[in-house]
Amino acid sequence: MKTIQVQGLELDFACVLWDADLRYADGAWSFYKFNGKNKWNPENNKENQKYMPNAYRVLLTHARQGIIICIPKGNSRLTPEGFPEDPTRLPEFYDGTYEYLKSIGIREI
Repeated sequence: MKTIQVQGLELDFACVLWDADLRYADGAWSFYKFNGKNKWNPENNKENQKYMPNAYRVLLTHARQGIIICIPKGNSRLTPEGFPEDPTRLPEFYDGTYEYLKSIGIREI
């Protein structure tokens, strides 16, 4: 009997949309979990903190020919009452990661 072994995910091209669950700021990674409604909460579970960077690593390292990493600009608009229009998509959730990836040589297109 012949067995087939799976080597893992292999893609020619990939597009990864980076979310606010894994953020780079002040020289360190921070971990968050979306509450499913309207807020990002700090992720304090050490096992989940190990899983999150690994999930991004898998996505970022399995494109054979090219990859696009999309990091949202965030939403800085305020309501007429002065509150964030979408408090789950604030620019500061994404800016540090964007700047870090640029600083290590990832080219902006």
